[in-house]
Amino acid sequence: MNTKIVIRSLILFLVCIVKTNAQQVLSIEDALKTALENNYEIKIASNDLKVNQTNNAIGNAGMLPGNAGMLPTLTANVVDNNNVQNLSQIRLDGTVNSLDNAKSNSLNYGVSLGWTIFDGMGMFAKKEQLEELQKLGESQLKLSILTKIADVYATYFDLVQQQQQLAALDSTLVISNQRLTLAQNRFSIGKASKLEVLNAQVDLNTDKVTLLKQKELFANTKILLNQILARDTKIDFTVNNIFKVDANLKLDELSNLAQKQNPQLQAQIINKRVAELQLKQVKATRYPTIRINSGYNFTETESSLGFTTQSSARGFNYGFSASLNLFDGFAQHRNEKIAHLAIENAKLQIDQQNLNLETQLATAYQTYLTNLKLIELEKNNETIAKQNLAITLDKFHIGTITTLEFRTAQLNYVNATVRYTNAQFQAKISEIGLKELAGKLDY
Repeated sequence: MNTKIVIRSLILFLVCIVKTNAQQVLSIEDALKTALENNYEIKIASNDLKVNQTNNAIGNAGMLPGNAGMLPTLTANVVDNNNVQNLSQIRLDGTVNSLDNAKSNSLNYGVSLGWTIFDGMGMFAKKEQLEELQKLGESQLKLSILTKIADVYATYFDLVQQQQQLAALDSTLVISNQRLTLAQNRFSIGKASKLEVLNAQVDLNTDKVTLLKQKELFANTKILLNQILARDTKIDFTVNNIFKVDANLKLDELSNLAQKQNPQLQAQIINKRVAELQLKQVKATRYPTIRINSGYNFTETESSLGFTTQSSARGFNYGFSASLNLFDGFAQHRNEKIAHLAIENAKLQIDQQNLNLETQLATAYQTYLTNLKLIELEKNNETIAKQNLAITLDKFHIGTITTLEFRTAQLNYVNATVRYTNAQFQAKISEIGLKELAGKLDY
């Protein structure tokens, strides 16, 4: 009977393999690639970065609205004025001229050039600030990518552990079926009571319910991963049934990497630089603003009454303007004080982020070490439970143990398998979390 169970288990296992091969096998590499190509959060962050890259231009480095920054402005102008009036004129010799509905018009057109050549170096500070904002966009994009990649990893390896648990439940279902068959055979020849058959049937039904719920969870988790990958949620697939946990992570190395690569910390550092450049722009308003102006204009006028009925002019004009704020109600002092406070807050946020980062790394690393130890313990437990089940199964066939003892051994094996796969999964989650904090999560 034991040989028959083994043969049937192998047949069931082969059937599962055939079904698996009929589905798409989604590797973690393909899942990550799909997420990077399709995920909406990453696309939005990428577009935000493109906005910052577009804004980072010398023509956008002006401190005042409408200013072209470090570049001159060139404007074409056309002004056409027309009047219809009742006019009366008294000349020096006493002659009176009057005309009703007298028409007059003036036409001015040309081009004008303006260029701010000095604003207290504020335009240069503004350009540096735009560059820092672009770096901030890059940091935010990296954060979005790391967060989403961590979600893909976590969901994918959750499916791996669930798939392994399904295999364990399938195996125990085969054993429960054989137990029911054996109990029915023994009852038919009078070596077992009806109670043994009923208990076997109840346990088999319980195993079916457990398997059904596990299949539901597995299916729902696949839908969730499809959503994360931003693809059709009805796509069916299986995952590679292997856990590879990096057991060589070092806290000091992770901490050093986090100081250089953690996107949240880098964003705080960039924010401090942005605040410092904002102070430079505020201080720039203490200095005069010098602007050169030039242009070429055409003017034509016509009038129905007057000494000159028609005139025209054309020519080049040039000059410069300078302005200096002498008193603004102490706004300059207030703005500089606010800018200094913004820098101080940025420093405090960096210190706070550093503390949070070190705390998260330390606690996550301790959990990581614990989970690595749990893998070894649970692996040993699964091996022992498997051996115990094999021995118990042999004894059950010859009738030297009770059905309760057999069921206990069976459940111990299932629970040990579940704990082992869960220990692997938790260790992998710890690894992913540490690498995410360090900013080195591979994708």
